[in-house]
Amino acid sequence: MPFFRRKATRRTLLAALGTAVVASQWPSADASTTGSAGLDAPAKKEIAMRLVSSAENSSLDWEAQYAYIEDIGDGRGYTGGIIGFCSGTSDMLALVELYTERAPGNVLAAYLPALRAVDGTDSHEGLASGFTAAWRQAARTSAAFRKAQRDERDRGYFDPAVARAKKDGVGTLGQFAYYDAMVMHGPGTDPLAFGGIRTRARKHAATPTDGGDETTYLGAFLDARVWAMRQEAAHSDVTRVETAQRAFLKQGNLDLDTPLKWQVYGDSYEIG
Repeated sequence: MPFFRRKATRRTLLAALGTAVVASQWPSADASTTGSAGLDAPAKKEIAMRLVSSAENSSLDWEAQYAYIEDIGDGRGYTGGIIGFCSGTSDMLALVELYTERAPGNVLAAYLPALRAVDGTDSHEGLASGFTAAWRQAARTSAAFRKAQRDERDRGYFDPAVARAKKDGVGTLGQFAYYDAMVMHGPGTDPLAFGGIRTRARKHAATPTDGGDETTYLGAFLDARVWAMRQEAAHSDVTRVETAQRAFLKQGNLDLDTPLKWQVYGDSYEIG
């Protein structure tokens, strides 16, 4: 199966939270982020994490998701953590390997052979309930595990997305659109992965770097993203694009400035 990263339906674990912002039980995580212009500025990165969490967890409290883990039935095995690392798509394996390199003998280390065996499948073989309990324990008790989640998020998704967007000449909103697409679809070149979505968009509009209009290009990118989502049943609800990112684009909010109001799956959110 191609390297599709994500699902589109809301996670059931936190659906009851609605639009509430829950106080985090862990300290703020991204103090090391440099203050460069764009989505990697600390305040903008915080917004990005809240936007993604609204779609992935039905909550703005992204730091409450370190301990999240369940199989949502999307063919990717277990989904867990702050961006939904998946046991079937290599990034959960990479995360636990990084954590074990930094903290040998941790409660998840014993599951590395099983994670390697199930990579690329939706199997739970060798994992079962013990793995999910160990994941939650690590999230609750280990600052190293929480940092590993943030670092893998940045290495695999956030940093590449922002770098590519800056090369294409798009601002903060466009950088977020790239990041959200990479989180859901993966960073590959398959037609339904991030690279394929970008290629499809560029067939319809030039990037600002290539002399195109930013708003026109971002509209084409969002069109390509919606097309890709609708090719897979699990992604049929496209509100995280149409009533969030598209709404910001129509408002001309290319810098992703607050206040922001949007909807995902019928729930309303606001960042003041």
